[in-house]
Amino acid sequence: MTANDAIGSLRRRAGTAGRAVDAVGDQVLFYLRSVLSVGRAARSYRDETLRLISEISLGTGILALVGGSVVIMGFLTFFAGATVAVQGYHALGGVGVEAFTGFLSAYVNVRVVAPVTAGVGLAATIGAGTTAELGAMRISEEIDALDAMAIRSVPYLVGTRLLAGLIVVVPLYALSVVAAFLSSRITTVLVLGQSAGVYDHYFGTFLNPDDVLWSFAQAMAMAAVVMLVHTYYGFHTVGGPAGVGVATGRAVRLSLICVVTVTLLISLALYGSARQLHLAG
Repeated sequence: MTANDAIGSLRRRAGTAGRAVDAVGDQVLFYLRSVLSVGRAARSYRDETLRLISEISLGTGILALVGGSVVIMGFLTFFAGATVAVQGYHALGGVGVEAFTGFLSAYVNVRVVAPVTAGVGLAATIGAGTTAELGAMRISEEIDALDAMAIRSVPYLVGTRLLAGLIVVVPLYALSVVAAFLSSRITTVLVLGQSAGVYDHYFGTFLNPDDVLWSFAQAMAMAAVVMLVHTYYGFHTVGGPAGVGVATGRAVRLSLICVVTVTLLISLALYGSARQLHLAG
């Protein structure tokens, strides 16, 4: 390789790195604008926010026929909780302490299974739908039309969706946690044959209310991150109808990474230095 080739290669790499830094900077600035626009969305676009709350929770079109995000997230966490019960009962039974399946349900469902499963459900349903909707509006120049009518597109399209997502995630996640708890108990007691009293005793003993509250905080953080990522990619869609699919795929990939990252960071912050079990009561 000649000196000119080496210099050209370094320039191309530097240009690629510079474009990547610019893209990250643009994304961070968009996130800041979106967060700051939530207040204006709450004041000026209440009707649109209410419409989005209904759309996000119950869905539209084919999704509405099956109950929307409510049913989908409920089923996801229901079967995830059942899996925890089956695997936990088998693993604990190997050392003769299958009675602690209730303890495993109280700890694992709240700290890991319910938040991560709910985050995946948010990204796959609410997030993907948001990216596709905004992307279709971008390529059909509807967003440009809003700007031409002096309607601020970020508060109207992004701020309202971010606010609606944060409102909807609370009842959705409550349903998810209840579904995970219920499925673990049904599987352990009715399918695996453990005494209901034994399961309820260990479940109630080890279920920490503080963990449940932090779990809700984690769900809200994941909802905010998912909505920010998907609105960004939808708002900046390029390339016509094919670009909508590309943007949706990229948004789902990044949001899933963000979901597990948020779970890891919060787990490290809350439980990383813990050396003992905190019993309820």
